[in-house]
Amino acid sequence: MNDELYVLLEVDRTASAEEIKKSYRRLARQYHPDANPGDTESERKFKEIAQAYEILSDPERRATYDRFGTTDGRASGFTGAEGLSDIFEAFFGGGNPFGGGGRRPTGPQRGNDLEVVVDVSLEDAVLGGEAEFELRLPVPCGTCEATGSAGDEGPQTCGTCGGAGQVQQVRQSLLGQMVTSSPCSTCRGFGQIIADPCKACRGEGRVTDSKTFSIEVPAGIDTGTRLRLSGRGAAGPRGGGRGDIYVVLRVRTHERFQREGDDLVENLWIPVTQAALGATIPYRTVDTEEELVIPAGTRTGEEVRLRGRGVPRLQRRGRGDLIVRLIVDTPTDLSDEEQRLLRALAEARGDAVSDPPGWLSKIRSSFT
Repeated sequence: MNDELYVLLEVDRTASAEEIKKSYRRLARQYHPDANPGDTESERKFKEIAQAYEILSDPERRATYDRFGTTDGRASGFTGAEGLSDIFEAFFGGGNPFGGGGRRPTGPQRGNDLEVVVDVSLEDAVLGGEAEFELRLPVPCGTCEATGSAGDEGPQTCGTCGGAGQVQQVRQSLLGQMVTSSPCSTCRGFGQIIADPCKACRGEGRVTDSKTFSIEVPAGIDTGTRLRLSGRGAAGPRGGGRGDIYVVLRVRTHERFQREGDDLVENLWIPVTQAALGATIPYRTVDTEEELVIPAGTRTGEEVRLRGRGVPRLQRRGRGDLIVRLIVDTPTDLSDEEQRLLRALAEARGDAVSDPPGWLSKIRSSFT
């Protein structure tokens, strides 16, 4: 019995999904490259932990692993002879001049890979998080346990191709006899036929269903980042392996911040009084509360830079900066008292300003 993945995540085989998730997050923080700069062993351990969690967090893949000790229920790898057979088949239609079967592997084929675009918040892109999405895809038929057969008899060897999944034809040409191979039309290349097809899946061994998936969003990702969920894509027909799901992340527009590389930028409007006299104001970043110091005499377009408050650098140490671009907000709804005070300031500074609205009509009324 293979317990390697459970050992990596430091949990028992009987651990619940929540216990596995909790242990993974603890270990991920411990071995994250940002927490262990330059430590290649920690980086290797981090990758192994992530791969183990990817398998054990999925109920179907975990069940397969618990039963077979692998994620696909069969041995992996290839031999040199199989590779040579593929080459000879390409030129001789399946005939291997050095002997051997030279036929394509028969049996269930792997399902298709799928791609989906998932929107995430800027906060999750900066800090990391978890995203869920729903997808309709072919999944193994539960009625016939993915065999495609309704009865106990199960699939039978195809009488047309003898289980090879292919038929060969010999034709005469100027170069002599040519042997060509093509998928068997009777069994559609499976090498087996279903005498009593399952009514739920019509002999396919798979049905289409909606599934909800969860994916860990690494801190520092940007729009276009592509992640893979291995072995969680479309199920192959009649018990074939599952393809992969490629998740393309798209960061939603934020109401305050814009991203420029690893930096975050915000345009902050400040009153003219703070711009002229300076101020220290509370300021909320993506994940912290800061004090923003506005120098006296600030002009529109000047910037205040908060170091290390931007986006984490993927596969590197540190974070970008948060740049606050200041815009002086000129008031337009002044009260009479505010206008009087500003005019007094203008007079003290010798600044020419416009006369107050309606002053000419007031002068005229005083002479009538």
